Amino acid sequence: MITKRRMAALAAILVLMSGVVLGGHGLFIRAKAAVAQVLLERAWAQTVETRRPVKAWAWADTWPVARISFPRLDRSAVVLEEAGGEALAFGPAHVAASPLPGENGTSVIAGHRDTHFDFIKDLKPGDEIDVTTRAGKTIAFRMTGSAIVHAQASGIDASGASPRLALVTCYPFDALGRAPLRYVVFAEPIGDRSLVSSR
Repeated sequence: MITKRRMAALAAILVLMSGVVLGGHGLFIRAKAAVAQVLLERAWAQTVETRRPVKAWAWADTWPVARISFPRLDRSAVVLEEAGGEALAFGPAHVAASPLPGENGTSVIAGHRDTHFDFIKDLKPGDEIDVTTRAGKTIAFRMTGSAIVHAQASGIDASGASPRLALVTCYPFDALGRAPLRYVVFAEPIGDRSLVSSR
Protein backbone atom coordinates (compact mmCIF):
# COMPACT_ATOMS: atom_id res chain seq x y z
CA MET A 1 0.00 0.00 0.00
CA ILE A 2 1.34 3.40 -0.99
CA THR A 3 1.39 5.90 1.78
CA LYS A 4 0.73 9.61 1.44
CA ARG A 5 4.36 10.26 2.26
CA ARG A 6 5.54 7.95 -0.51
CA MET A 7 3.13 9.54 -3.00
CA ALA A 8 4.39 13.01 -2.07
CA ALA A 9 8.00 11.84 -2.56
CA LEU A 10 7.15 10.36 -5.98
CA ALA A 11 5.37 13.56 -6.99
CA ALA A 12 8.36 15.62 -5.89
CA ILE A 13 10.73 13.39 -7.89
CA LEU A 14 8.51 13.69 -10.98
CA VAL A 15 8.38 17.48 -10.64
CA LEU A 16 12.16 17.62 -10.17
CA MET A 17 12.78 15.38 -13.18
CA SER A 18 10.42 17.47 -15.30
CA GLY A 19 12.32 20.60 -14.27
CA VAL A 20 15.63 19.00 -15.20
CA VAL A 21 14.28 17.91 -18.61
CA LEU A 22 12.76 21.33 -19.37
CA GLY A 23 15.87 23.15 -18.13
CA GLY A 24 18.08 20.87 -20.21
CA HIS A 25 15.92 21.50 -23.28
CA GLY A 26 16.21 25.27 -22.73
CA LEU A 27 20.00 25.01 -22.38
CA PHE A 28 20.16 22.86 -25.52
CA ILE A 29 18.22 25.48 -27.52
CA ARG A 30 20.51 28.27 -26.24
CA ALA A 31 23.63 26.22 -27.00
CA LYS A 32 22.30 25.42 -30.49
CA ALA A 33 21.63 29.13 -31.11
CA ALA A 34 25.13 30.08 -29.92
CA VAL A 35 26.78 27.45 -32.14
CA ALA A 36 24.64 28.59 -35.09
CA GLN A 37 25.88 32.18 -34.66
CA VAL A 38 29.51 30.99 -34.68
CA LEU A 39 28.85 28.99 -37.86
CA LEU A 40 27.06 31.97 -39.46
CA GLU A 41 30.01 34.26 -38.65
CA ARG A 42 32.39 31.73 -40.23
CA ALA A 43 30.17 31.40 -43.31
CA TRP A 44 29.98 35.21 -43.58
CA ALA A 45 33.80 35.54 -43.44
CA GLN A 46 34.14 32.90 -46.18
CA THR A 47 31.42 34.58 -48.24
CA VAL A 48 33.26 37.92 -48.15
CA GLU A 49 36.58 36.22 -48.88
CA THR A 50 35.31 34.20 -51.85
CA ARG A 51 32.49 36.58 -52.87
CA ARG A 52 30.29 33.53 -53.31
CA PRO A 53 27.46 32.21 -51.13
CA VAL A 54 28.69 29.88 -48.39
CA LYS A 55 26.20 27.90 -46.29
CA ALA A 56 26.78 27.83 -42.53
CA TRP A 57 26.01 24.09 -42.42
CA ALA A 58 25.54 21.54 -45.19
CA TRP A 59 21.75 21.14 -44.90
CA ALA A 60 20.98 24.86 -44.58
CA ASP A 61 18.52 26.25 -47.12
CA THR A 62 19.94 29.76 -46.69
CA TRP A 63 23.27 31.57 -46.75
CA PRO A 64 24.68 34.97 -45.70
CA VAL A 65 24.13 37.88 -48.11
CA ALA A 66 25.14 40.85 -45.93
CA ARG A 67 26.02 42.09 -42.46
CA ILE A 68 23.92 44.82 -40.89
CA SER A 69 25.26 46.97 -38.04
CA PHE A 70 23.69 49.56 -35.76
CA PRO A 71 26.61 51.57 -34.30
CA ARG A 72 24.65 53.58 -31.70
CA LEU A 73 23.07 50.43 -30.29
CA ASP A 74 26.27 48.36 -30.66
CA ARG A 75 24.35 45.59 -32.44
CA SER A 76 25.05 43.69 -35.63
CA ALA A 77 23.86 40.55 -37.38
CA VAL A 78 24.51 38.44 -40.43
CA VAL A 79 21.64 38.82 -42.92
CA LEU A 80 20.49 35.56 -44.50
CA GLU A 81 18.97 34.98 -47.92
CA GLU A 82 15.26 34.14 -48.20
CA ALA A 83 13.11 35.33 -45.31
CA GLY A 84 11.58 31.90 -44.70
CA GLY A 85 11.04 29.99 -41.49
CA GLU A 86 14.49 28.44 -41.18
CA ALA A 87 16.40 31.62 -42.01
CA LEU A 88 14.41 33.77 -39.59
CA ALA A 89 15.10 31.29 -36.80
CA PHE A 90 18.81 32.10 -37.03
CA GLY A 91 18.90 35.80 -37.92
CA PRO A 92 17.38 38.61 -39.95
CA ALA A 93 16.73 37.63 -43.55
CA HIS A 94 16.51 39.35 -46.92
CA VAL A 95 13.06 39.23 -48.52
CA ALA A 96 13.64 37.69 -51.96
CA ALA A 97 11.12 39.91 -53.76
CA SER A 98 13.35 42.92 -53.05
CA PRO A 99 16.86 43.86 -54.24
CA LEU A 100 19.83 42.48 -52.33
CA PRO A 101 21.20 44.84 -49.68
CA GLY A 102 23.35 47.46 -51.39
CA GLU A 103 21.67 47.15 -54.80
CA ASN A 104 19.46 49.90 -56.23
CA GLY A 105 15.95 49.86 -54.86
CA THR A 106 14.55 49.14 -51.42
CA SER A 107 16.06 46.05 -49.86
CA VAL A 108 13.65 44.55 -47.34
CA ILE A 109 15.18 42.79 -44.35
CA ALA A 110 12.89 41.00 -41.91
CA GLY A 111 13.59 39.77 -38.39
CA HIS A 112 11.68 38.47 -35.40
CA ARG A 113 10.57 41.12 -32.89
CA ASP A 114 11.58 38.95 -29.92
CA THR A 115 15.05 37.85 -31.08
CA HIS A 116 17.27 39.33 -33.79
CA PHE A 117 15.21 42.52 -34.33
CA ASP A 118 14.08 43.02 -30.74
CA PHE A 119 15.99 46.31 -30.63
CA ILE A 120 14.76 48.09 -33.76
CA LYS A 121 12.07 49.78 -31.69
CA ASP A 122 14.99 51.69 -30.09
CA LEU A 123 16.24 53.12 -33.39
CA LYS A 124 15.69 56.84 -33.86
CA PRO A 125 15.59 59.01 -37.00
CA GLY A 126 19.16 59.99 -37.80
CA ASP A 127 20.68 56.73 -36.49
CA GLU A 128 23.31 55.19 -38.76
CA ILE A 129 22.77 51.69 -40.12
CA ASP A 130 25.71 50.09 -41.93
CA VAL A 131 25.29 47.31 -44.47
CA THR A 132 28.29 45.32 -45.65
CA THR A 133 27.74 43.39 -48.88
CA ARG A 134 29.41 40.11 -49.69
CA ALA A 135 31.73 42.07 -52.00
CA GLY A 136 33.15 43.68 -48.84
CA LYS A 137 31.63 47.10 -49.55
CA THR A 138 29.97 48.92 -46.64
CA ILE A 139 27.14 51.33 -47.33
CA ALA A 140 26.15 53.74 -44.57
CA PHE A 141 22.44 54.45 -44.25
CA ARG A 142 20.59 56.90 -42.04
CA MET A 143 17.20 56.07 -40.53
CA THR A 144 14.64 58.48 -41.97
CA GLY A 145 11.53 57.27 -40.17
CA SER A 146 9.27 54.38 -39.29
CA ALA A 147 5.71 53.25 -39.88
CA ILE A 148 3.21 50.71 -38.61
CA VAL A 149 1.56 48.94 -41.54
CA HIS A 150 -0.70 45.96 -42.16
CA ALA A 151 1.24 42.80 -43.04
CA GLN A 152 -0.62 42.44 -46.35
CA ALA A 153 -0.40 46.13 -47.32
CA SER A 154 3.05 47.41 -46.38
CA GLY A 155 3.28 49.98 -49.18
CA ILE A 156 7.01 49.27 -49.58
CA ASP A 157 8.11 49.97 -53.16
CA ALA A 158 11.15 47.83 -53.99
CA SER A 159 12.11 49.87 -57.07
CA GLY A 160 14.45 52.85 -57.00
CA ALA A 161 17.57 54.42 -58.46
CA SER A 162 19.65 54.14 -55.28
CA PRO A 163 20.00 51.62 -52.44
CA ARG A 164 17.47 52.00 -49.63
CA LEU A 165 16.50 49.86 -46.65
CA ALA A 166 13.25 48.76 -45.06
CA LEU A 167 13.70 46.76 -41.84
CA VAL A 168 10.54 44.88 -40.91
CA THR A 169 9.34 43.09 -37.80
CA CYS A 170 5.99 42.12 -36.27
CA TYR A 171 4.06 44.67 -34.24
CA PRO A 172 3.15 45.28 -31.43
CA PHE A 173 6.49 44.35 -29.88
CA ASP A 174 5.07 42.84 -26.70
CA ALA A 175 2.25 40.86 -28.33
CA LEU A 176 2.05 37.10 -27.96
CA GLY A 177 1.40 34.95 -31.00
CA ARG A 178 0.83 36.18 -34.53
CA ALA A 179 0.42 39.84 -35.28
CA PRO A 180 -1.34 41.34 -38.32
CA LEU A 181 0.77 44.52 -38.17
CA ARG A 182 4.38 45.24 -39.07
CA TYR A 183 6.80 47.86 -37.78
CA VAL A 184 8.98 49.19 -40.61
CA VAL A 185 12.17 51.23 -40.26
CA PHE A 186 13.13 53.18 -43.40
CA ALA A 187 16.70 54.25 -44.21
CA GLU A 188 18.41 56.18 -47.02
CA PRO A 189 22.08 55.96 -48.04
CA ILE A 190 24.54 58.54 -46.73
CA GLY A 191 27.73 57.13 -48.27
CA ASP A 192 29.79 54.05 -48.87
CA ARG A 193 33.27 52.84 -48.13
CA SER A 194 35.21 49.70 -48.97
CA LEU A 195 36.32 47.44 -46.17
CA VAL A 196 39.43 45.32 -46.18
CA SER A 197 37.56 42.68 -44.17
CA SER A 198 34.09 42.22 -42.70
CA ARG A 199 33.20 43.53 -39.26
